[in-house]
Amino acid sequence: MNNLEQETEKKPKSNKLLKPLLIAFVVATLLVIAHKFNAQQLLINALDWIKTLGPWGPIAFIIIYILATVLFLPGSLLTLGAGLLFGPIFGSIYVSISSTIGATCAFLVGRYLARDWVSQQIAGNENFKAIDEAVADEGWKIVGLTRLSPIFPFNLLNYAFGLTQVSLPDYFFASWIGMMPGTVMYVYLGSLAGSLATLGKEGGARTPAQWVLYGVGLIATVAVTLYVTKIARKALQKKIS
Repeated sequence: MNNLEQETEKKPKSNKLLKPLLIAFVVATLLVIAHKFNAQQLLINALDWIKTLGPWGPIAFIIIYILATVLFLPGSLLTLGAGLLFGPIFGSIYVSISSTIGATCAFLVGRYLARDWVSQQIAGNENFKAIDEAVADEGWKIVGLTRLSPIFPFNLLNYAFGLTQVSLPDYFFASWIGMMPGTVMYVYLGSLAGSLATLGKEGGARTPAQWVLYGVGLIATVAVTLYVTKIARKALQKKIS
């Protein structure tokens, strides 16, 4: 009986580890594929194809952008391409829709595939549990600030927030609003490009809008760092007292 009990205890543990290991394997595989097959050129080819679709172009663009977000492909190139293909106004609308939906899909993947595992890991650690709960209470502020900062990688953040207790509505609206300034600026820059071949290539002096966005990003980076530190310290003090 003891041997049977030990075997049954081992199986759940192995099952608990299976999801995070599977996620890590999938992410690593996607990164290798993206590097091997030149993801940037694939996206340029996709934009070139979208250009030929006429009224169906925006729908195809939104679907491709959502897939690219979930699959860790660089969204900045698609954002620039939206400006070139659809202009600054409609390009901003299409990117805002697709980036928010894509970010939400990745968030849900992270939450339902790995959140249980994260919860189990912090269950025995009261400090981490307190911080996790504090992040849930103030999650929309953290999400919004990180979306404004260029330091935090967009695709990775989508999955990372899924591992926290941030509510879906808070994540959705904070991401949508926080990504808006960068979306508008990059779409506008894309609208100035002469062709798809020149997208994403550095050239000429930076525009005032770029410098403003970089300044906002720097402020947001400092703000989110200080804010997370503050709520973590507050959560720990509350737990101790």
